[in-house]
Amino acid sequence: MHWIIIALITSYLLGSVPTAYCFGRLLRGIDIRKHGSGNVGATNALRVLGKGPGIAVLGLDILKGLAAVLILGNVFGPKMPGLSTEALSVLLGMGCIIGHNWTVFLQFKGGKGIATSLGVLIGLATNLQGLRIVLGAVIVTWFIVFLLARIVSLASILSAIFLPVYMFLFRQPGILLFSSLILSFFVILRHKSNLNRLFQGKEPRLNFRK
Repeated sequence: MHWIIIALITSYLLGSVPTAYCFGRLLRGIDIRKHGSGNVGATNALRVLGKGPGIAVLGLDILKGLAAVLILGNVFGPKMPGLSTEALSVLLGMGCIIGHNWTVFLQFKGGKGIATSLGVLIGLATNLQGLRIVLGAVIVTWFIVFLLARIVSLASILSAIFLPVYMFLFRQPGILLFSSLILSFFVILRHKSNLNRLFQGKEPRLNFRK
């Protein structure tokens, strides 16, 4: 049990690294929480810091989720032989997402978890072949919604809602279906302000030219 606690704390701390905040401080000397949407995530980094830093934040946030599942899974897996690879990967992934969303380094106020969740799903799909079709379906859903609406939050919310649907349709194990429901809830919870703006027709579209 103590190894599970250590593994979860490690994955939480990994997820807690506030990438966008660090880039804002290092590149502009600003607190990104006081600019743009105020979110500590890749989309706000793109708007406030520019394309290069925004893409870097996106990549690093994805890598956090990927590292939690694959690297930490390999580190802690041998120490917990009684726990299945599937269960350990889910626990580490969830710990990392919670760390990103509620980071200890910013008074438990973090990002919205989309990029890190994607990294976790990629990591899970690497170990679990059957999950790859679900990952592909989620990515396709995100791009279709985004290309039609040009609204990142809408694409993220709908992709999260469809995640457990795809898990069910493609007959994934119960632990993955259950964890996908939790993940979907996290995304909706973190996007409450976006949902309010969406219902009011005030959610900004991403302008690539600008």
